[in-house]
Amino acid sequence: MRPSHSILSRLLGTVLLTSVAVISATAFADNSITVGTATLVNKGLVGVGRIPASQRDKFGETFGSGSGMAMDPAAWSRDGATYKGTMLLLPDRGYNSVGTTDYRPRLNTLSIQFTPVAPGATPSADRQQSAVEAKLTDTILLVDDKGGDTTGLDPETDVRAAAGDFPVLPQARNGKIALDNEAIIRLADGSMFISDEYGPNIYRFSADGRLLSATQPPAALVPIRNGKPNFASNNPGPGAKAPEPKDPDIGRQNNQGLEGMALTPDGKFLIAVLQSATRQDGGDSSSTRQNTRALVYDAADPSHLKLVHEYVVPLPVFTNAKGKKAVAAQSEIVALSDKTFLMLARDSGNGYGMEGDTSLYRNITLVDTSAATDIAGSAFDADKAVAPKGVLDPSVTAATLTPFIDINDSASLARFGLHNGAPNDRNNLSEKWEAMALVSVLDPKLPDDYFLFVANDNDFLTQDGFQVGASYKGDGGADVDTMFQVFQVTLPGLSK
Repeated sequence: MRPSHSILSRLLGTVLLTSVAVISATAFADNSITVGTATLVNKGLVGVGRIPASQRDKFGETFGSGSGMAMDPAAWSRDGATYKGTMLLLPDRGYNSVGTTDYRPRLNTLSIQFTPVAPGATPSADRQQSAVEAKLTDTILLVDDKGGDTTGLDPETDVRAAAGDFPVLPQARNGKIALDNEAIIRLADGSMFISDEYGPNIYRFSADGRLLSATQPPAALVPIRNGKPNFASNNPGPGAKAPEPKDPDIGRQNNQGLEGMALTPDGKFLIAVLQSATRQDGGDSSSTRQNTRALVYDAADPSHLKLVHEYVVPLPVFTNAKGKKAVAAQSEIVALSDKTFLMLARDSGNGYGMEGDTSLYRNITLVDTSAATDIAGSAFDADKAVAPKGVLDPSVTAATLTPFIDINDSASLARFGLHNGAPNDRNNLSEKWEAMALVSVLDPKLPDDYFLFVANDNDFLTQDGFQVGASYKGDGGADVDTMFQVFQVTLPGLSK
């Protein structure tokens, strides 16, 4: 069974793929970049929408916002100036201000109606944040291979032993497989790839939410404590103890798993990116965690992904409010080919619902691995650090990065009644922008144009919350809506 071809994949030709492989991207203008002979253009923000923070799903629990997003290409259509479609929106492990809870991981289906403004236009005051109308139509629970509940609880020290085709899996004290979901890919038959932070693993689920298979990353990414796999994230559940030590010795950092994942437009490859560097590659410090990894899998057999390439991706760096170097962890990707992808990277701790009000870095960047060293299957996938203390091994060439879309752009946000920074109110962007999806503009006059949907993860922050049988009020007193921003972009050559 082959993975689905999205609208993008059906339009994909060879022009962009060839040009990307020739040279690294270079800055062309404030709103565009050149890739070989092609110019990728950001035409700017063309629509915004909200779902109230108090929204509840069909189980009566607080809606989980967007850690991951996927669009159904078969349902995407245009009628005049309005578009309609179906979106899958993936929440993570539930409201967990003080430790994790026995929240049942799930997937939400939304009906989307989108009426964009023209690029550069300013909508009327009453239409500033209603271009995207999103209605929750269904919610399914994600269950294990035997149909049992999964959980958002921290897996602490427990594991489910490897059995059959399944590797060793994170397991909570209650015996349930523990999931902290972050990214989603929808396949043609309705089944899904979902990546998580605990493993960090790539899971395949059926259309109705049953676990079908699991792919464990190379050994270098698996968290090890005291010589054994230990998937705890140092967020123990009620009455549970913190792991010892609190951080893994090697492998992925706590809460820094496979945050970004996407299928290439031709459906042949799956790309997954670790949120930031492994512990042994500088991930033990926020200032040295720059060199993360992109894993490229052959997806011909969705139940048995095969690692074929692996690259070092140097995350963006910026100067924080204290004047020190900081690394912007990646939050999601959209694949353009097996060598290139768009990557959303951001700072943390700033935005509506947080103590800090002004984000210093939120950018969608083009990543090109065409000249990078392929480290798949090498010693760097075992016990050799590729970037000890954050310094890249001299034998390795990393991918190249070129900034593309500044999500914090003040002029763009102002047209839609939004801002970055004080006052720290509901129109200040929230902290975590973590989901992306690309769909065609469906305009024969603009065959190279696409809408790039971006959504936030609101961390279930509401003052009228309900989960796991109890009401709650989110920390800080804020009601952080689920929000969508939609950019119009030109990606030359895809329609050839």
